[in-house]
Amino acid sequence: MSCIEASDDGFRPRQHLSATLLDYRQENASDQIVPKPAVLQSSGWTGLHFELHQQPAFATDTHQHTMHVLAGGLIGSSNRNAPGTRSLDGKRSRERRDANDIAIIPAGISHSCSWDVSAQFMVLAIEPILLQHMGQDWVNPDQIELRPQFMSESDAFIQGIFATLKAEAEIGGMGSFLLIDSLKTSLAIHLLRHYCATRPKLFQSSNGLSQAALTRVKDYINEHLHQVLNLSKIAAIAQLSPYHFLRLFKQRMGITPHQYILQCRLNRAKYLLQHSELSIVEIAAQTGFCDQSHLTRSCKRIMGMTPKQLMQWRSGSRNRVE
Repeated sequence: MSCIEASDDGFRPRQHLSATLLDYRQENASDQIVPKPAVLQSSGWTGLHFELHQQPAFATDTHQHTMHVLAGGLIGSSNRNAPGTRSLDGKRSRERRDANDIAIIPAGISHSCSWDVSAQFMVLAIEPILLQHMGQDWVNPDQIELRPQFMSESDAFIQGIFATLKAEAEIGGMGSFLLIDSLKTSLAIHLLRHYCATRPKLFQSSNGLSQAALTRVKDYINEHLHQVLNLSKIAAIAQLSPYHFLRLFKQRMGITPHQYILQCRLNRAKYLLQHSELSIVEIAAQTGFCDQSHLTRSCKRIMGMTPKQLMQWRSGSRNRVE
């Protein structure tokens, strides 16, 4: 097991090794160790990077990561089991690699792996500094250390996050930044709870999310629906850490902040579609959707109607009045 020390970018190796250093904040970083480029990867996600790979049989040289890295098989792929071995911090093991199995490669440890057959797999990298921020109410940030894990144990929660992030990456920037923030926070909490070498202390809140704090949050959201809404910023308005805010907001409202914001945006869009002369493109921009297509998909999925159908209702209502 290998510790890392905090620095401005959240990572500083305890000792310098000659292994290749991979930084997923850099473009095409994984090209250094795999035969083919990733077939899908995220773009512009702060603190988080996702890749989907389709690779022939291969073996990597020893390397280290500047970010914590998770690796998992692609559920539904033809190779439900893809045999191979992995070396983590000097320990080598043959891996099971079932559909839900997850490997955890903490930042700064030596790592290498091999695949005996062609395989599809996903890689997710997360900034160490994020775990320090999320875990500061539980554990001394200097003691936050992830335990390495071979891809021989399942984790359905992490596989669920993999699947959602894959869907977000596939639609090319159409996903919600707040959804990515929420998933990033949920992942960090899960890693701290289940894979941290130091057992976190439990958080208990006697007061919950106060009405005054909830009102401030709601007012801020409604005043900034047209902008990118950041979970950390919203949590700061409630004077809570992102983890505590997520937990207490859902406890109070029954839905997540991401679901609430989408609900507010759709309600605002519906009102404008039925009571203004704005175009669908203009309404999408004013209510924080990426574009007209994003608004249309959301309306149809949540309301069962497209923006054009809602606008026709407005026109039909006027015709009836006339």
